[in-house]
Amino acid sequence: MPHSLAGWRGRSPIVPGNERRQKQGLTTPPALGHDWHGDLGGTMRDIGISRFGVTARGHAVQRIVLGAGDLRVAVITLGAALQDVRLGGIDRSLTIGSEDLALYEGALRHHGTLIGPVVNRITGAAAQIDGTLHRFATGPGEPVILHSGAAGTHRKVWTLAEMSENAVTLTLEMPDGEGGFPGNRHVSARYTLTAPATLTLDLSVRTDRTTVINFANHSYWNLDGGETFAGHRLAIAADRYLPATPLFTPTGEIAPVDGSAYDFRMPRLLEPGDPPLDTNFCLSDARRGLTDVLSLTGRSGLRLTMATTEPGLQVYDFRNPLGSGLPAWHGLALEAQLWPDAPGRPGFPPIDLAPGQIYAPVTQWRFDRM
Repeated sequence: MPHSLAGWRGRSPIVPGNERRQKQGLTTPPALGHDWHGDLGGTMRDIGISRFGVTARGHAVQRIVLGAGDLRVAVITLGAALQDVRLGGIDRSLTIGSEDLALYEGALRHHGTLIGPVVNRITGAAAQIDGTLHRFATGPGEPVILHSGAAGTHRKVWTLAEMSENAVTLTLEMPDGEGGFPGNRHVSARYTLTAPATLTLDLSVRTDRTTVINFANHSYWNLDGGETFAGHRLAIAADRYLPATPLFTPTGEIAPVDGSAYDFRMPRLLEPGDPPLDTNFCLSDARRGLTDVLSLTGRSGLRLTMATTEPGLQVYDFRNPLGSGLPAWHGLALEAQLWPDAPGRPGFPPIDLAPGQIYAPVTQWRFDRM
């Protein structure tokens, strides 16, 4: 049963590691649990809540450290972000994050964060919802909206609702009309660790007005801790993908992967830019039961297996570091979601959510060594 929040106090982990990355505040490869090697005994003091910082707008941000079996995970309340994911015996984070809160408000705002109400892009920054055209707030002259613009949930400080040693629930209230999106929406995100090394994200969204909803965790993964993901092997259980326009929106074609550069049905060795990846892979035509859809294996033999209920998987190769201080292709974003740009595309799985319905996707990450 979840413990009361009262009494939980964690101390900020010491972060050793590469001096250049330390100065940049990056958690790849510095350690989260500095004295932890897979045995949680004796290091339970690191599990709990600690202060992570204060945003530019004056909102306090907390870090919650969870542990189970061989896995240790840190989540921060800004963006409900996975800040650090660590496997026992490995002295680096497997996901790309930072100890510097300011980076999560800037260049790393898409690193590990939970992005909604609509992740990815919407052409024209507008959608017909329940018979009414809704225009979404974008910058001047922007032809698409990316990650819900300024209304994105990755920009918000979530509320810490409850936690235990191996799970945390964060909640967020999104008001009607914010950013042009209709409905008062209540969002709940629960991260749960299960021994020996499984992390599960359960989401729940309710609305009092028909709206559009499509969330995704936007973590970047680098299992070897190298400068790039070169040498990783990637397999994706998808026989179709969505070709993209120069604006990275779908052309509308649902293309077979067979004979294309995007056929990952068998594990393939990755090299940066071969192929370029900012691509939605079509896993199914609708939400289904939790299903293994992807494996990513480092040169070391460390493997990430990803399962989801969602019909789409966006894979992005971080070709543009956007002033983050990280090298291009440093990590691979693996984003389980509904297909992008769904409004106005009748052949795509719909992203509408009506009052009385519950949006409840599940994504799971499992780690092992081959």
